[in-house]
Amino acid sequence: MIYLSYTKHLKSMSGGSRYLFSKGILSHASDVPPYRLFLEAHPGAYTTSRTHDNASYLMFWERHIKRLSQSIQILSNSAPQLLFKSHNAASLQPLLSNLPVWQLALKRLVNDSLEKVLPIALKERVGSEELIVNTLVTGNSEELNVSESTSEDNMSKIFDVHVHIETYVPPQFGIRGNGEHLAVGGYGRNVAAAKYSDWVRIRKTLEKLRPPSVTELLLSYNGDQILEGSTTNFFVVSRKEDWDSDDGKAPFDYGNKNSFEVQTAPTTDGVLPGIIRQLVLEVCMKEGITFREVAPSWSKHEIWEEAFVTSILLSQTLIFECF
Repeated sequence: MIYLSYTKHLKSMSGGSRYLFSKGILSHASDVPPYRLFLEAHPGAYTTSRTHDNASYLMFWERHIKRLSQSIQILSNSAPQLLFKSHNAASLQPLLSNLPVWQLALKRLVNDSLEKVLPIALKERVGSEELIVNTLVTGNSEELNVSESTSEDNMSKIFDVHVHIETYVPPQFGIRGNGEHLAVGGYGRNVAAAKYSDWVRIRKTLEKLRPPSVTELLLSYNGDQILEGSTTNFFVVSRKEDWDSDDGKAPFDYGNKNSFEVQTAPTTDGVLPGIIRQLVLEVCMKEGITFREVAPSWSKHEIWEEAFVTSILLSQTLIFECF
């Protein structure tokens, strides 16, 4: 296994208030399981957002809605059993007709459900608490079979929207003494382009293999090229390689950003196209920072200057140090 230390990871949200709006019913507190248990128990596509700045807004909500729609489309086409509640889901026809229509209808369904529960959670939050918002969309294969089309009128019958909200206090980052550990200990995900709840159950099995001090597993097909974390995207800041130089490395200048490049595995390698991952690439492009979508190789870690992971639940990216 490869071990890395990094600044403090998000701690368990046990003890926080929980809310669920599902099938027109609002549940609260003791009636609502933690979001991980809820996702494990239901098939479907989901997305995770969170509030920021004293719960003043939801982070990147429009991007989350778009990614949720994309996940539904991908699962419908390639793995309907991960989306629909049915033993015969694998034989269902893809949901490709009137794609813009049902995406717009889905957005309305999700926002309508969110509006039923978010104001209550905001009103009852305490102090510096923020809110984790998980939106799960599960398909009803029986309704799909009797519906003539995936029109806007039929969307509320074909899909169930569940909005789960949980409070938590963001941890303090950047404290060296709070360093924890990661390890490479799992293969890449199937249907990685979509975010689906069954992965929560699968990664729970993987997590049983990790040593006690490890808080996140990095995924790799060969133990060398790192794809992503089980809940995060993985990046390294590497010195550039110059294959024309005698020692195989470019002249190194700490003061010159052109001496470095940011690396992260491409989505074609089987990596979730995370929202924060995309934002990092957009920032690199805007600031003129070189980046390559290539799986970082542990065999070249001696030219890594630092590494970090990204996740919507982290208030900032986590900085790693190898040891």
